[in-house]
Amino acid sequence: MTDEPQIFDRALLWRRRNRVAAAAGQHDFLLASTADELMERLAIVQRRFAVVLDLGAHHGLLGDRLRSLPGVETVIQMEPVAGLLRQCRGLRVRGDEEALPFRGQSLDLVVSALALQLVNDLPGTLLQIRRALRPDGLLLASLLGGATLNELRTALLLAEEEVAGGASPRVAPFADVRDLGALLQRAGFALPVADAYSITVTYPDALALMHELKAAGVANALRTRTRRPLRRHTLARALEHYRERYALPNGRVPATFEIVTLTGWAPHESQQQPLRPGSATVRLAEALNTVERSATD
Repeated sequence: MTDEPQIFDRALLWRRRNRVAAAAGQHDFLLASTADELMERLAIVQRRFAVVLDLGAHHGLLGDRLRSLPGVETVIQMEPVAGLLRQCRGLRVRGDEEALPFRGQSLDLVVSALALQLVNDLPGTLLQIRRALRPDGLLLASLLGGATLNELRTALLLAEEEVAGGASPRVAPFADVRDLGALLQRAGFALPVADAYSITVTYPDALALMHELKAAGVANALRTRTRRPLRRHTLARALEHYRERYALPNGRVPATFEIVTLTGWAPHESQQQPLRPGSATVRLAEALNTVERSATD
């Protein structure tokens, strides 16, 4: 049980993803790009990871790449959607990202690609990950950030306000990079870092983007969503707003996906520690070879 607000209808999300699981490999361009980025970051970390968890494994794309990384010994893939989990190889666990079934200090590395943005209790999930990591274990996770699909969000909002006199939530409210960095600290991770970059994908029109999202099983699963389908006239106006505001010279329209990468370590005595305030032995002005002035000068 959790006191966190239930933003997503997770059961609905899993049912949708299960229905399209067989074609997951046809719509995994964003997952593949994110996996490449995570692997580049892990390649810099020269160390042994005996037990690795791929959290939110999708159809096994990241897990397969993790097995090829030097220093990685055992990879466990955890995924809540049965149709996706069946496509994973090796050690597999069907489970919810919000309820980790691992004992404390049993994992050396937790990697997650584009899964954690759809959990309801992200603070609690991060806390569970930190507890499951051995001291000096690493979390490396990428999730969608707040600027994701801002074009679609704006176009739908304008169309519904214009046609219906009010708008219902249709695009998930993903967190921004600053909030996510703060959550790492709140969960007790050492040396927390959150950074973001954007990927822009173009489509023939906004309708093609909507079909892509539906085919990937990630269409609107907000609990506060309206149960009424989008009216044809409203959809037409949304497509017009999207084209008028964002169309490129070649007629295609862009869709922005912001990727936020979280890095944090389970605390260990060997890690760098911040100095005690007032313990500096050299003045900042001396280090910068400049003259110190008071604020009133």
